[in-house]
Amino acid sequence: MIRKASFKAPVLFRLQYRFQQERHLEKIMEEELIYLNALNRVSFLGPVRIAALLKRCGSSREAWHAAAAGLVDIPELKGFVERLLEESRRIDPLREWRRLQQLNIVCLSLNSPEYPPLLKEIPQPPPLLYCRGRWLERDSQAVAIVGSRRCTFYGREVASRLAADLASAGFTVVSGMALGIDTAAHEGALEAGGRTIAVLGCSVERSYPAANRDLMEQIINSGAVISEFSLDTPPLPQHFPRRNRIISGLALGTVVVEASQKSGALITAFYALDQNREVFAVPGNVGSPYSRGCHRLIKEGARLVETAEDIIEELGISAAGGSAAAEAAASAKEQKIDALEDAERRLLELIPYHPLHIDEIVRLSGADAARAGAYLISLELKGLVRQLPGKYFIRR
Repeated sequence: MIRKASFKAPVLFRLQYRFQQERHLEKIMEEELIYLNALNRVSFLGPVRIAALLKRCGSSREAWHAAAAGLVDIPELKGFVERLLEESRRIDPLREWRRLQQLNIVCLSLNSPEYPPLLKEIPQPPPLLYCRGRWLERDSQAVAIVGSRRCTFYGREVASRLAADLASAGFTVVSGMALGIDTAAHEGALEAGGRTIAVLGCSVERSYPAANRDLMEQIINSGAVISEFSLDTPPLPQHFPRRNRIISGLALGTVVVEASQKSGALITAFYALDQNREVFAVPGNVGSPYSRGCHRLIKEGARLVETAEDIIEELGISAAGGSAAAEAAASAKEQKIDALEDAERRLLELIPYHPLHIDEIVRLSGADAARAGAYLISLELKGLVRQLPGKYFIRR
């Protein structure tokens, strides 16, 4: 009995020591996040100035408690030291940290194991990310889909289809949760049962735009909502270019679906180029102002995209069953078409891949309205056409 007890004692001691060490490390990491969040609350401290502070002081805690004499010779803080000390006196680091915990917001620093590895590679990565939902290791295989808030039906359909096909192939879809193309991309990924990441130009406790509040909750449940901005930060115009560098930084490549000449989506594409990531563009109507940005990118060397396979091929990544799934879907569609009656097939051939009103379909078919309507219902039930508001139909 004595020998047995003497054998177990060292083992128990080692386990207790390891547990104490792990708790100590966790405490240090939490303390670092507490003060890093406090620094991030200072209005004029962005990634460059925070990085300079950390380099000089060694830790966020030391940077927070540093005296003016230790900061005046930091070039990035020239003329700002007194303002830094004044603002920091109005911030309670522990109170701000408790607010984050109450809202279930996770903080990721550059030293956190969960910090997205692709984002670490960009110039001036965010020193702190605020996250609602979960960032998973598999999210590193991501593609960004961006475009105009004001977009065409064609643009929305393309963005949704590309996102769904990429999600089905195992890719995470990244976008900015704006109205228009961004919303269509998130919705397409969610409808396919995939993961999607939204990057905000405000703090993560806010839903911007407000119309996407329900979408935001869906994204949190099936991916993550991320921002570099601390609590209470409003969606100011100057925040969105900063947001765009994170969208491209999280992804292996960026797809621009529709963009005018001055669209913010082009800023995202240019960030992607600076970050040595792939840039893709979807061609559109040559007369549409929403396609001019995409056509410009294609002229300058962006890969022209028609399908998700174009993106996957260019990235050189084997999709997780994506090609097989796409081939199976195409084969099933062909079988449905082969099984159509001649009259149904002729009607299907008249319906384009853009919206066409039922009156025009009836006119082109030469059939009476009742018969054409019955065929359209049959084609819709078979998943070959889709009805849109206003009695418009589009081929699937």
